[in-house]
Amino acid sequence: MAQPQFLSPLQVEEISKDNWQLLAPLRFYSAVLDREITVPEGFVTDFASVPRLPFIYWFAGDTVRKAAVIHDWLYRTAAVQVTRAEADAVFAEAIEALGYWKARQWFMWAGVRVGGYWSYAPRAAAVQS
Repeated sequence: MAQPQFLSPLQVEEISKDNWQLLAPLRFYSAVLDREITVPEGFVTDFASVPRLPFIYWFAGDTVRKAAVIHDWLYRTAAVQVTRAEADAVFAEAIEALGYWKARQWFMWAGVRVGGYWSYAPRAAAVQS
C-alpha cells in the first residue's frame, strides 16, 4: 500500500473574506480510499472552519489548508463519493501527510466528527434526492 501524500501544490486565490478558489487541481493519494483524489480547479473552499476561541484557534486555526480542501471536496461530493466517516479518515491521514503531530491530527479529526454532521448531512441528502 502506498503512503498517503499530496501530489501537487495548493494554488489558491482569495475571492472573499472567507472563501478561496483553486487556481489548479489539488491532488492527494489516499491510503484509506486506496486511490487518488483530485479537487478540480475552480473549487471554492473556506479551509478549516475552526471556532475563534483563543486556545482552539491557536492550536488548530489556519494550519492544515491542503487537508481542509480535500475534506471540503469530499463532504460536498459525499453522496456520490464517500461516507462521512471515510471523508473524516482521509482528513486525518492528510493532516499526517503534512507532517503535523498526532495530537493535532486527533484534535482536528475529533472536531469534524463532532461538528461535521451539519455540513455533510444536508449535502448528502440533497444529492440523493
